[in-house]
Amino acid sequence: MNVPDGSASKAMWRAWAQERRAGLPDVSAQIYAQLAALLQDRGLSRVLAYHALPGEPDLSALAPQLELYTTRAVFRPEPRLTLHPWHTATEQSRFGVRQPPRDAPQVAPERIQAVLLPGLAFDQRGYRLGYGGGFYDRLLPGWDVLTVGVIPSALLVPQLPSEPHDQPVQLIVTERGVSATGC
Repeated sequence: MNVPDGSASKAMWRAWAQERRAGLPDVSAQIYAQLAALLQDRGLSRVLAYHALPGEPDLSALAPQLELYTTRAVFRPEPRLTLHPWHTATEQSRFGVRQPPRDAPQVAPERIQAVLLPGLAFDQRGYRLGYGGGFYDRLLPGWDVLTVGVIPSALLVPQLPSEPHDQPVQLIVTERGVSATGC
């Protein structure tokens, strides 16, 4: 499947990214090395990370070195993410990812120094193509924290479609290195 053009919908981009990701090698170890160096260089140790879905870079190797946190998707009364210690992620969500149970202790956002975000693709401006739930777009506004998109370089594209509510990240980390987005 060819890379969609600038007029393509997010749905078309998602189909492209999922197909492209399915054929990629696992670059988790290389991305881990880039992330570990970035976080150490910036003196950041309290990091919100994701538990990987199939095809996403696995960040679990960061757990022994950092104070990692993760999210739980909550749907009522409105969709949102809650923040929890990494080790509490003991159940599987409806999306197939490990998450903390409903009664896991929560962490205040002020505790977090950096947020590592997964995506189906990112663009060089820092915009993320997610799965369409908008959870991170609701979590990030007004939060003064370093935001880092984590993606294999094959899924970093010049420009994705974006909407006013989309929240760009400040940095992108691939297996090839770290790049600033200008956001």
